[in-house]
Amino acid sequence: MKTATVLATLISLGSLGASAPPPTPSGGLGTNGSTPVYRPLSDFDFQSLNLALNQELIELDLFHFGLARFSVAEFEAAGLTAEDRFLIEFMADQEVGHAKMISNVLGPARAAKSCTYTYDFTTVRGFVDFSQKVTRVGESGGWGFLEHLDSRDVAQLLVQSLSTEARQQMILRQFEGLFPMPVWFEPGITQSMAWTLLAPHLVTCPAGNPRIAWQNFPALNITNNPNATALVNGSNNNNGSATTPAITHNRSEPLSYPGRTVSLKWELPGKTVGPNNNYTTSTTAGSPKFVAWISQLNTTYTKLDNISGQSGSTIQPGGAVFGGNTAPIVNGSMFVVITDANVTVTPANISMINKHVVAGPAVYQAG
Repeated sequence: MKTATVLATLISLGSLGASAPPPTPSGGLGTNGSTPVYRPLSDFDFQSLNLALNQELIELDLFHFGLARFSVAEFEAAGLTAEDRFLIEFMADQEVGHAKMISNVLGPARAAKSCTYTYDFTTVRGFVDFSQKVTRVGESGGWGFLEHLDSRDVAQLLVQSLSTEARQQMILRQFEGLFPMPVWFEPGITQSMAWTLLAPHLVTCPAGNPRIAWQNFPALNITNNPNATALVNGSNNNNGSATTPAITHNRSEPLSYPGRTVSLKWELPGKTVGPNNNYTTSTTAGSPKFVAWISQLNTTYTKLDNISGQSGSTIQPGGAVFGGNTAPIVNGSMFVVITDANVTVTPANISMINKHVVAGPAVYQAG
């Protein structure tokens, strides 16, 4: 029997409905057929995109800088082949596209141009570790503000670039010999947190670059941050083994563990930072009392102990994202912040913590 005859027979017998498909469910934003508008719709939009563009530009410079800074022999001694170096170069090309997209949205008269940057690594492994953390800041910084943009159309474009950023972060973790994706959810941080981490690496910028409006918090330093460039297992009295690039390493060998003492030092407000030292750190918080651990869906607080001047310590918390499962809250490349209160925040209102930040964030290399 011919196909058309079979189809007609099935319809007549009721096996296939001849009615039109159901209508689109009601609700949703931007689904009324209106023409998308790819431009900032508020100062919040503009300054969020301005920060994001500066983040993309440093990543573009960073990948090129690392490839030029180290020799083929140095890369190969670190276990990275010509194919791996090509992938880093392609990631730099991706940043060209990301920067171009945001520049187009902002317009040529308002889009920032590349600055001069400073990096403190001296080895290939240090370059990979720094790059891995910078991409974490870029990705988490985007997730933190994306939902709050007035321009939903621009938010869609950023989602499509951030998904690529996430893949870069995973690849760099593999180059570093870390488990590539040790969390169930990626954390989001505020614009001020991202700018606090980014600003110290900008030395000078073109005079026409728009000023970045977000607050700079005093810097926070984790003086005993787990060393991803040297250890694959930091849970056994720091008696770990050297990591090598790999698709994956055993996740049961973390860089840190619940109950670990974490030593902290922080700066007082009033320090000049950023390009041409044109920005000054500030805080509206009171006395330091807590450490906020921003990771996955959670912001967990521990008590800040042994406070002496601008130093103190805390204990790495345990617990799992949903309790009783294999997703410890503290894992991956996540963030710690010193606060004056243990206010309850969730991913959608993480910015409510800003007024309580004494110092930070710092990237904690938990696993």
